[in-house]
Amino acid sequence: MRLSRARWTLRQRLVFGIVALLAAVSFVVGAVSVLALNDSLVGKLDDQVVSASSRFQNIADRPGPGDGSGGRPPGDTAPLAGLPPGTVAGYNLGGTVVAVVLDDELDVTALTATQNARLAALTVEDTPVTVDLGGDLGEYRFVLTTASSQEKVLIGMSLAEVHSTVNQVLLVVVLVTLAGLVAAFAVGTAIVRVALRPLERVVATASHVAELPLERGEVALAVRVPDEDSDPRTEVGQVGAAINRMLGHVSAALTAREASEKKVRTFVADASHELRTPLASIRGYSELTRRGGHELPADVVHALARVEAESIRMTSLVEDLLLLARLDDGRSLESLPVDLGQLLTDAVSDAYAAGPDHEWALELPEQPVLVVGDGARLHQVVANLLANARVHTPAGTTVVTSVSLSGGFADVRVSDDGPGIDERVRDTVFERFARGDSSRSRVAGSTGLGLAIVAAIVEAHGGSVGVESEPGNTVFTVSLPIHAD
Repeated sequence: MRLSRARWTLRQRLVFGIVALLAAVSFVVGAVSVLALNDSLVGKLDDQVVSASSRFQNIADRPGPGDGSGGRPPGDTAPLAGLPPGTVAGYNLGGTVVAVVLDDELDVTALTATQNARLAALTVEDTPVTVDLGGDLGEYRFVLTTASSQEKVLIGMSLAEVHSTVNQVLLVVVLVTLAGLVAAFAVGTAIVRVALRPLERVVATASHVAELPLERGEVALAVRVPDEDSDPRTEVGQVGAAINRMLGHVSAALTAREASEKKVRTFVADASHELRTPLASIRGYSELTRRGGHELPADVVHALARVEAESIRMTSLVEDLLLLARLDDGRSLESLPVDLGQLLTDAVSDAYAAGPDHEWALELPEQPVLVVGDGARLHQVVANLLANARVHTPAGTTVVTSVSLSGGFADVRVSDDGPGIDERVRDTVFERFARGDSSRSRVAGSTGLGLAIVAAIVEAHGGSVGVESEPGNTVFTVSLPIHAD
């Protein structure tokens, strides 16, 4: 499969560019060199052909032995003496060519009729031209001249040696170019690798920052690109300097955010703590008045009952907010052995008492499952999950609670066969004040903090919590690390 250019790395593009540029330059230089060599060799051959033609004319114009007419008979090849092997010479006698070729032994061999016919088509005089004689002879450079006897004389020399020399030079150029491209690829790869090392260090710094938990809590963003990789006089240094400036802005923003969140947490904790006393007073006085045996109107008794109920609900909300504020502030939890089997048994018993109209089931392994943590808070985690299943599912729903071991973790699961959670709010159920009432029937009030407390407590124990839901099957899974003694 062809690699798309969009997926090429910068290193691949640079190496490819270097090799491609060198290949283009080598092609141009090689082509120009070969063409210049060919023109030079052909020019020298033309000079030889013209010189041989002059000698041939001079010999042809001399009187032959016993010839009183002062000239040689037409078609006489005696003037070929002294010409180099491979030379083709002849006469054009009124459109009919008679030509021979000298072999290595300086013996003459007559040309074929087809070859003579090709020479007969030669009409340009005094200028060397190329004629392909075919067969074993191939291409020749010919000169057609007219002797003093008005006899047209043809002299030609083979281009075979020229072609051989040019082909050899072309082969050498190709081999040298290929070797140079291979060497350029190896050397270019090494050079680009060294040149991009600062960029790799910049990427490593950015990747390290990307892995830092910046979403919450106090963050010390002290990671920076090294000084040698943030020199603004270089391109990579400009990138490094820009990243350092960005990290500085991010660090300042995180510090400001943490300071603001700390103020909010402090306010929530203080307000929750201060509200506990007046709420307890309101609840106590309303209950004392309602149960004091006084003759009160029915509407007053109802109002006092509602005040007591709402004070209880308000107290629960304040306690939840105070717990979240303390967990956000990093308050340490107890670290004691906790038997999850016993904890689940107690939690399911409490859930059964609170919701007898549901079907409650408990599945425990034969061996005890122990974790190290805060037993009261872990009980609150399971109680909140069971309350969530009771509140948001109709009567008759079956709720199954189980625990199992998996790769060093204890997995506590609370599943029900209720209507499920709407997928639009499924990803936000563990956020504070998040509710899924649009998809699960609500039969009681809810603060929207139950699952947020679950997530906070589990995270404080180094675990994780998740949910999978579809109509007829909703499963909350809490994974807690097992600390073996």
